[in-house]
Amino acid sequence: MSWRDAITLAVRTVRRRPGRALLTVLAVTLAAALLTALLTISTTAETRVLDQLSSGGPLAGIKVAAAEPDPGQVDQDDAQPGAPKNLDDAARQEITDLPDVREVIPIVSTRMFVITPARDKDGHRIDPFQEDVVGVDLDKINQLPITLTAGRLPVTGSTSEVAVTQGYLERLGLGRLDAPQVLGTQLAMASGQVVSNGETNRVRGRWTKVTIVGVVAQEASNGQFLASTETVQQARDWAAAGVDASSALDLPTSPYTGLFVVARGIDNVSKVRAQITAIGYSTAAPENLLASVRRYLRVVEIVLSAVGIIALVVAALGISNAMLAAVRERRREIGVLKAIGARDRDVYRVFLVEAGTLGFLGGVFGTALGWLIAAMVGRVVNGYLAAQRLVGVQLTLPWMVVVGGIVGSTLLALVAGTLPAVRAARLPAREAVSGT
Repeated sequence: MSWRDAITLAVRTVRRRPGRALLTVLAVTLAAALLTALLTISTTAETRVLDQLSSGGPLAGIKVAAAEPDPGQVDQDDAQPGAPKNLDDAARQEITDLPDVREVIPIVSTRMFVITPARDKDGHRIDPFQEDVVGVDLDKINQLPITLTAGRLPVTGSTSEVAVTQGYLERLGLGRLDAPQVLGTQLAMASGQVVSNGETNRVRGRWTKVTIVGVVAQEASNGQFLASTETVQQARDWAAAGVDASSALDLPTSPYTGLFVVARGIDNVSKVRAQITAIGYSTAAPENLLASVRRYLRVVEIVLSAVGIIALVVAALGISNAMLAAVRERRREIGVLKAIGARDRDVYRVFLVEAGTLGFLGGVFGTALGWLIAAMVGRVVNGYLAAQRLVGVQLTLPWMVVVGGIVGSTLLALVAGTLPAVRAARLPAREAVSGT
């Protein structure tokens, strides 16, 4: 019996028992789909993170301080001794011109008076307080260490919208899960200005109403409020227009509170930090965190692959069980084959081809289904990223996943079908024909 004859006979057998074949193929399909979807999603996620690490972004960012760092933070920062240096346009341009810098994003902040209508957990009104408001270019939010946790980000250029941080929630006695409660709340904010009143000066505030539209986790600068650059710059300019404002209100003299420098990849972070330090500024970057990200991504990929492989093994056991049942049901057929001259290896070949066919079909259908599942997940993820005004992911199906899904399913099916095939091949012709 040739391989062609064995394949023809196996295909005919599958057609005669479509119910059992369909269930077997379905089991392999689901297992292969799970493996393909998990590997596709994990590979895409890893590629996106590694691309960001290699091309720059929040994970490859460096915070540059306008003044000396807190001595208590020496273990985290590159401390620069000497007088604080202002961060102005000249400094920004000097850092931008460094060869391994991809982008420099200015950060501005100012201290403002805040009145909130919210009450604490005991129902008492919150006294007016002073807090820093951080202003950033909201069009470049995907380059900054800012993550939206509830609501949305303020509209670019808006001076009537702000986002708050977890620190503001804690001020109200709220937890992270209570974040939606503050959305839509209107606050009154004012920057202070010193005005002359005869022989004395007094401080007056220009109050404006802003609406809380989102809750964020941000590490761009210290402050419980995040707003557009325009909002903070207007407040700073108005406060600076007062009489001797800088000494009376201790206003910042540096045009920028800080700079967020995006290096051209994680491998250039240390070099860029050294170059900025040489210019005379203090820096901070989560380099240890970046190294850990790579390791954890690999661990996640291994775990997800193991889950998919376990599913395939379970499907293979189903194939083995189905083939063993087929051997018991087809004893007479096996006896007839041996009676007309089929050898043990011919019978073995027929059952092995049948198992391989079921595994191959399950692998093909499962890989296609897995891709569809991954595509649906990708759409959900992109919708979430779009809501946070972040760049979406481009889902890719690596050829190794396709080959692994189809070939792996086929090989596992062949392994699972080996024992039933051997049992069928060793069945004596007389016993098989008698059906005993």
